[in-house]
Amino acid sequence: MLRAFAIFCFSTAASAQISPGSLTEVHAQLDGPTKCGSCHVFGAGARRFKCLDCHAEIRQRLEQKRGYHARIANRAKGSLDCIRCHTDHYGRIFNIVKWEETRDTFDHHKAGYPLEGRHARLSCDKCHRAKFISAAERKLIRVKDPTHTLLGLNAQCTTCHEDVHRGELGADCSRCHSLQNWKAAATFDHEATRYPLTGRHQDVSCQKCHTDAVSGETHYKGLPFASCANCHKDPHRGAFREASFSGDCQSCHVTEGWKRVKTLSGFDHTRTRFALKGKHSDLDCFKCHKSSDFKQPVAHRRCLDCHQDPHHGQFTHRKDGGDCSPCHNELTFKRSLFTLKEHQQSAYPLLGKHAAVQCAKCHQPAGVDTRYRVPYENCLRCHRDAHASQFRNQPCEDCHTVDGFRPSTFTLSRHQQSRFLLTASHAAVACGECHKSPAGVHPPPPAQFRYEATTCEVCHEDPHRGQFQTAAARSDRSGCETCHNTRAWKETAAFDHSQTSFALEGAHRAVACTECHRPGNLGKSVRAVVFRGAPTQCGGCHEDVHGGQFQARGQTECSSCHVVSKWKLTTFDHEKTSFALAGAHRAVQCRQCHSSKQLISDRLVLVYKGTPTRCSACHSDGKEIALPRR
Repeated sequence: MLRAFAIFCFSTAASAQISPGSLTEVHAQLDGPTKCGSCHVFGAGARRFKCLDCHAEIRQRLEQKRGYHARIANRAKGSLDCIRCHTDHYGRIFNIVKWEETRDTFDHHKAGYPLEGRHARLSCDKCHRAKFISAAERKLIRVKDPTHTLLGLNAQCTTCHEDVHRGELGADCSRCHSLQNWKAAATFDHEATRYPLTGRHQDVSCQKCHTDAVSGETHYKGLPFASCANCHKDPHRGAFREASFSGDCQSCHVTEGWKRVKTLSGFDHTRTRFALKGKHSDLDCFKCHKSSDFKQPVAHRRCLDCHQDPHHGQFTHRKDGGDCSPCHNELTFKRSLFTLKEHQQSAYPLLGKHAAVQCAKCHQPAGVDTRYRVPYENCLRCHRDAHASQFRNQPCEDCHTVDGFRPSTFTLSRHQQSRFLLTASHAAVACGECHKSPAGVHPPPPAQFRYEATTCEVCHEDPHRGQFQTAAARSDRSGCETCHNTRAWKETAAFDHSQTSFALEGAHRAVACTECHRPGNLGKSVRAVVFRGAPTQCGGCHEDVHGGQFQARGQTECSSCHVVSKWKLTTFDHEKTSFALAGAHRAVQCRQCHSSKQLISDRLVLVYKGTPTRCSACHSDGKEIALPRR
């Protein structure tokens, strides 16, 4: 047995066969055949190891059932369970820690401290630092470099965070703060303290009261709060330190607001010579009492003793010297007591629509001041001249009233006194049809009422495109009156056609004007009825039913055969032809001889010229009859 042990201890070759391999760097001092018993327990039975004999920090956590190892260890296996994550004899550079999870996948619940709130977003090295390991924990940890261990931290906030309260409020930060927001202190209830917060105190930040003004340090215990003066300065400079008030702010003020002054016990302002009413009752005392001496008399007989005159002396001419009380009271300054009833007693009573106009419409600001004494001798002092000085020398009242700008009081009877009398249809035309803004001007000017000329062309378009300008130039009137009147445009009975170069005779008298005067092109692609230059020859209006048989010098003179009284009543003289009618021929109707028809210009026309003169052409006995010539 001794021989075998000697061989085991001193033989290099034997040593290589007994050891499974070199130990990792951290266990290198335990390497060698004589030091196996430092980690292994020899003897009969299951394998056992002495891991926890060296790693007291892990043994302590297992016994206290805290930390990561206490949650993952299989207690039934004992020390044998260590090799599930930590194996050795694989060489010096082998990592003895078998870590299956990564930083991103590691479940921190296994460490006994779940990461919640803002902790969940932190990286591992934000908390696992050497400086956060307590001295007691540091003694037990075997890792020489504390930056290489995740042990040594506890769940108390002060492990990582500085205690800004310096131990005044204990170590349990969760009583006031949450993991979501440190500054909110949402769970802290000030009502449970000796100084519940009421009124405006509830809106004050913690630092306002808990910060020492001299040292700048924050304290939460031992703060004085017996009186308001512990935190607030005395704005009255000791004026209320007499026995009747004892200097206690709560005698006059409440925490809902400093300016909300409650009735003082033993002091009633109504017993003074100036009772506080309306807006005065809400004023801060120092608005009137400028000094700390409240017994000093304050001038109050007139409003102007305290208030500036916003009207800058506009009412000083009155008997009361311009005092405010006739128009204002203590309830509100802007709601004047000067109503419509009072205005009717002024130099300018408000009538008609003026009675509904707001004050500011007439009494407008001049710079920063409002003018109340305004000129009013004529309408244009306030109103814009809607007619652009067309009635410069006439007052507005001639046509308008205060009851409304429209309708105008300028009636038809008054129009008859103007330069342009309204007759017939003109009397029924609405004013706006003639008096309107000139077209084509932007922005449109006011409606035109005064005209230099009164001819028809001022309002009406010339449908004849200047054909009768000569007639208008020969008279002092518009040319329209030559043919038309104001009763109706189409009523043209006044026109005398006999004064033209074509007097109407016979059947022409019954023909409508448009039968002869038809639309034509008068230039610029504008079609209008042609009056001047209308044709006077028959062919100009009538179609040549003879197909040009009687043309001479390019036209047919119908008057050679026809008269204007009736087309079929002819004046044709057969004696002037080559076949004079004699004897029984005189009684023969024209169509008995002139019966032949010929197609001329796509029209079947009765032929007159070229009619045969031989008897046999008309008579069927075949015998020629010699007729004497004339």
